Amino acid sequence: MQPPPSRRHLLHRGLRLGAGVAAMASTGSAFAQIAPPPEVQAQLPQARRAGSTRMRFLGWSVYDADLWVAPGFEAAQYAAYPIALELRYLRSLGGKSIAERSVQEMRRGGPLDAATEQSWLQAMVDAFPDVKEGDRITGLHSPAAGTRFVYNGTLRATVADPAFGPRFFGIWLAPWTSEPRLRSELLAGLNP
Repeated sequence: MQPPPSRRHLLHRGLRLGAGVAAMASTGSAFAQIAPPPEVQAQLPQARRAGSTRMRFLGWSVYDADLWVAPGFEAAQYAAYPIALELRYLRSLGGKSIAERSVQEMRRGGPLDAATEQSWLQAMVDAFPDVKEGDRITGLHSPAAGTRFVYNGTLRATVADPAFGPRFFGIWLAPWTSEPRLRSELLAGLNP
């Protein structure tokens, strides 16, 4: 058994930790330093990470999310810009459950007629496979071309309906989101 560390040792360790934190702070926010995944780089060559967050539900960590934007992006007009939202899953979930929950959240943006809701639900069921820890789904929004979903680096589905993308990405980015903390953290790296 080793003796407890001395006060001098603890002070030295604290100073080293403080220097590391100061070095990170001087280089800007930590989330702005990583490279975007290939599917994001292909759609948004000048992408930068606007923010990052972790979704928790009833104490369980569900996924980590990164929002990627191009220069000039304005949060208030998110649907008018190409964006990418990458979700990295931290637990297993059924694809159909993800799609059904997405429709529930999309309803918060206003009424959906039954035909549109059913069409969007089916599109998301097709787009979202069952996921396990470590899987990634990236949603890529282009105002002119619709929304594409990439699963672990492979294109899985495209939803061409121009009304779909604003409502889908609004789950995280619109003022009507049910998760204002996630919205705030995903937009945290933007200039005020």
